Amino acid sequence: MTTTSPGTRTTDSAGAALAIADRLLDTEPIITAAGSAATSLSRGLAGTALLHARLSRCHPRFATAADLHWTRAARMNISAPPRTGGVFNGVGALAASLILGTPYLPDPGPYQAAVRRSVEWLTARAIAIAAWQQDWLDASQAGMPWQTYDLINGLSGIGRILLAAVQAGHLDAESGLLAASNSLTTMIETPRRDKPGWWRPQPHNPAALSDPHNCDAANTGLAHGIAGPLAFLAECQLAGRGCAAQPDAIRTAAHWLLQWRAGDSWPPQVTVDDLAGTSTSPSSRGRRDAWCYGAPGIGAALFAAGRAVADPRLIEAARSAIDALAVRTGEWDTEGPTVCHGSAGVLLCAGLTGSHVTADLAADALIAQYDPQLPFCFQHRDHGRTIDEPGLLVGAAGIALALADRSGLATRKPPTTWTAALLLPTSVSLPE
Repeated sequence: MTTTSPGTRTTDSAGAALAIADRLLDTEPIITAAGSAATSLSRGLAGTALLHARLSRCHPRFATAADLHWTRAARMNISAPPRTGGVFNGVGALAASLILGTPYLPDPGPYQAAVRRSVEWLTARAIAIAAWQQDWLDASQAGMPWQTYDLINGLSGIGRILLAAVQAGHLDAESGLLAASNSLTTMIETPRRDKPGWWRPQPHNPAALSDPHNCDAANTGLAHGIAGPLAFLAECQLAGRGCAAQPDAIRTAAHWLLQWRAGDSWPPQVTVDDLAGTSTSPSSRGRRDAWCYGAPGIGAALFAAGRAVADPRLIEAARSAIDALAVRTGEWDTEGPTVCHGSAGVLLCAGLTGSHVTADLAADALIAQYDPQLPFCFQHRDHGRTIDEPGLLVGAAGIALALADRSGLATRKPPTTWTAALLLPTSVSLPE
């Protein structure tokens, strides 16, 4: 891999971030590219609005674009059914984008009513999912549906945005935050015989029909596994929020992850055969070197956990796993440039945990994929397919956000940075 000097990296990162943002000013190409996910955080307007808000101090056109994208998303959204919707789709995505994005704006005042409505919606969702999760536990059901606790759909993502709202002064988010943190603490500390409390039972596993080996398992990754609740609870602990049992839950989840570490990373999931010691081969579903699954995302969660419970062993485990990527240059189990399973996700995780060599390599890999001839300057890649995607999780907006932070592009310092949407540590130093 060809490397560049730090000064060149900074210049290239800033220029690429601004170029992407300019390509994403108009809402129509975003809506066309994202299709049914046009208002989402992962692929659509909620993600592009968050990018423009982050860059709003660079030029007034970006503040104008953020307003346009939020307004268009609000008009397109339809209220979700009572038991559906996290912070990456529909109403929840717009709510998360407003809560995280408006503090970046030169004048967030006009958005306060919309932010209050967003807090109310997410608070109600957290309380509803927590009640559903408690009903599940009371009924002594096997395991726990991953949709109740993961980042994309469940309490980890919703809870983290509510924590950001509380940190920004919206104290009406406290009841939802407490419901999320208490529920996830209880889940972690309620094992099912020989299985952890977050065990994913067969009826709720979307991969079960195509791969029977994945019928019953415990996910490890940050997006859908136990690393997500761990990262959320760690941030609650660092913020002085949560219940008395929360530190024990953090230790339980962190030590379980350490137990199942395989070399410099983690299997995407731990199966029944793994627990019994009869597995003949590790699970193959999912990635091992990405933000969503593997060392970068899990390492970021362990890093936050180590800080939260003052355990340097967890911090060391996190950094060693992410640092090890620098030794395996060119052999990463990633694909493409985007946040979810590409170079931008590695850059964010490595940068926010102090793994500077890995961050430099990820930045070089990312910039090498920049192509101004493409509609959004980068393309998402997934299982060999290349797609023009505008959004945060699998698109150009997420890449631009990562590059903007990397280069230190001017911004207001918010109470919580946009990386909370990814359950990543937010202790990055930003200019005032």
